[in-house]
Amino acid sequence: MSSRVEILNDGGFRSDGRKQYELRDITIDLSQQGTADGSAIITHGLTQVMVSVFGPREAKMRSQTLHDRAVLNVEMNVAPFSTGERRKRSRADRRILELAASIESTFEPVVQTSLYPRSQIDIYVQVLQQDGGLLQACINATTLALITAGVPLLDFVCAVSGGVHSTQPLLDLTTLEENDLPNLTVAVMPRTRKVTLVTMETRLHVDRFRDIFELACEAGQTIHKEMKRAVKDRTVALVGAMDTAAKHPAHLDPDRDVPMEDR
Repeated sequence: MSSRVEILNDGGFRSDGRKQYELRDITIDLSQQGTADGSAIITHGLTQVMVSVFGPREAKMRSQTLHDRAVLNVEMNVAPFSTGERRKRSRADRRILELAASIESTFEPVVQTSLYPRSQIDIYVQVLQQDGGLLQACINATTLALITAGVPLLDFVCAVSGGVHSTQPLLDLTTLEENDLPNLTVAVMPRTRKVTLVTMETRLHVDRFRDIFELACEAGQTIHKEMKRAVKDRTVALVGAMDTAAKHPAHLDPDRDVPMEDR
């Protein structure tokens, strides 16, 4: 069955000008957001997600604590202006609950929760803009937010979406492509090459699954390089700021009397 829209033209280009294996532009912002212990804003093309992490800290409800490990609590909110629908989604929305559950199950085997018994790690996901690949953006942003919060992980978790147009695999799908193609999202740990998530919301022929799965795993390695570079740049900036503070402590003391220059 042919596609209802031109996903891939005769020249091998997609609707946004990319080749079939080409990923969208990625921008990462790891600057501090409010009082969060760790935060990250990641943009995949026109999809933008902000994640804030609080904890590990004492659980709000003792009945939900576990004596041998920490509990991950994922809450997700979608801004009404993030899509053209202008539809406000509540936190009890079925789609939001499914995405939050997917994020939680993805990170439970990766976060070293056994180091923090009887505690809770809160992950707040805010969707600012949507144009496909929402789950992959949420997972990648959560990885970076946990790292900036100092939460120990076994490895990075890098996610990417993929689909099949006719017999041609595509990576990092837009909303237009997701609505028209069988697709999946794969989350991998690049160092160990273990897969923490594979989710499909549409039917995909078994003969095509292997091709797109392998491509998605390789694309995860590319995304990992970008994420690792962002973490390294932030670490270098923090170390530089600490060195400056150690050399010039007077600049950080607001109560210090500064003598006026003679005029």
